[in-house]
Amino acid sequence: MSPPAGTTAAGDIRLAGLTLGYDRHPAVHHLDGTIRRGDLLALVGPNGAGKSTLLKGLVGEIPCLDGRILRGAPARAVAYLPQADEIDRAFPLSVLDLASMGLWRRAGAWRSLLGHRGAVLAALDAVGLAGFEGRPIGTLSGGQFQRALFARLILQDAQVILLDEPFTGVDARTTQDLIALIRTWHGEGRTIVAALHDLGQVRAHFPQTLLLAREPVAWGPTAAVLSGPNLARATRLSEAWDEAAPICARDHAHPADDARSHADHAHDHHRHAVPSDEHGTAA
Repeated sequence: MSPPAGTTAAGDIRLAGLTLGYDRHPAVHHLDGTIRRGDLLALVGPNGAGKSTLLKGLVGEIPCLDGRILRGAPARAVAYLPQADEIDRAFPLSVLDLASMGLWRRAGAWRSLLGHRGAVLAALDAVGLAGFEGRPIGTLSGGQFQRALFARLILQDAQVILLDEPFTGVDARTTQDLIALIRTWHGEGRTIVAALHDLGQVRAHFPQTLLLAREPVAWGPTAAVLSGPNLARATRLSEAWDEAAPICARDHAHPADDARSHADHAHDHHRHAVPSDEHGTAA
């Protein structure tokens, strides 16, 4: 049974006519659909397609320009990992300090974390950084730094985990280990949304995909979304994007669209990618 209008089911994140952007210029627009509790969802698209913007909107870092994000879970249930180049590695922190930040919601930012040292060390061990706790973060390799950030995510213990290009600039072994951790989280019923550029990784490990090109191209099972025509359309839309365009009027989906697949809808309409039955109907 669908939730009442204006609400969303427990643990779900529903996007209703969502437009996000900066200085009133849209970077993602006309996005409808539901991220179900327990989804393992990849965000893919050309460079500048709006993947990072969408993640920032989901975590509440940027406001909606239009539409809504309806959350079936409190903000504290969401953990967010930005791109590595957005984090200042020159700041004088040890690996232990960085990982411990994942405990702040539970322990409090101004309370002593000494009583949680065992949990922090266990998280570091889980990501292959046992014995690294005293190392300054500025001395870590790209892969080691990303492992430390994943240790912080472990300690956040969130139901929803948002990852922005988590494998960029890391070695193959680290990528394999972090994918294994993501799959473990998914097996525990957590919701994972990851912006990725490696379509091979997406096809191998992510059953659901949202293909963006500033607007939704397709959303549904990965094999269907990552079709040649959909990828070509995403490239065309990205190349034609007007950075100075104002927010445009939203087209309204027809009731008949509810029963149609993403592939059919994306073929017929320029402005929408209505979720398949697995994700519910358009908001």
